[in-house]
Amino acid sequence: MKCALCEKKDCETGKDCTAIKEKAKAELGKNLKSIKISAHLEAKYYMKLTRLEELILYAKDMEYKKVGIAFCIGLESEAEQIHKILSKHFDVHSVCCKVCGIDKSDFDLERTDEKDDIACNPIGQAMILNEAKTDMNIILGLCMGHDILFTKYSKAPVTT
Repeated sequence: MKCALCEKKDCETGKDCTAIKEKAKAELGKNLKSIKISAHLEAKYYMKLTRLEELILYAKDMEYKKVGIAFCIGLESEAEQIHKILSKHFDVHSVCCKVCGIDKSDFDLERTDEKDDIACNPIGQAMILNEAKTDMNIILGLCMGHDILFTKYSKAPVTT
């Protein structure tokens, strides 16, 4: 598939360009609550709400109680603000990327010029939020690759 290069976008009118429509439809049916809530948010609020406002509505409609934030230390002030906002609605758990402080030399990783060059630990972040039994996790600014590992190890669904 090369949808990004398609000039027609006939899929917008329901045309199926694939051989997996029925399989995908069956999987969507297994996730009907999420699909219905997503469709409602799109129909009612598309381009009207911020991502954070949509996230709050989605999580409430999904009946989530515990929300996790896995954030990059470079966005610690933003993480603090988001934590405070979400805490008005949910039990929030936030985990910094430098959690479990692993020295880069433990894995022979390339170092920056910083004196204390501690490796990010996206797997540790996921494990901590898994222990907290979060219902949904949010990635806030995790580096390329770290976001992939966090998502791979998170037991809860992940959004950006």
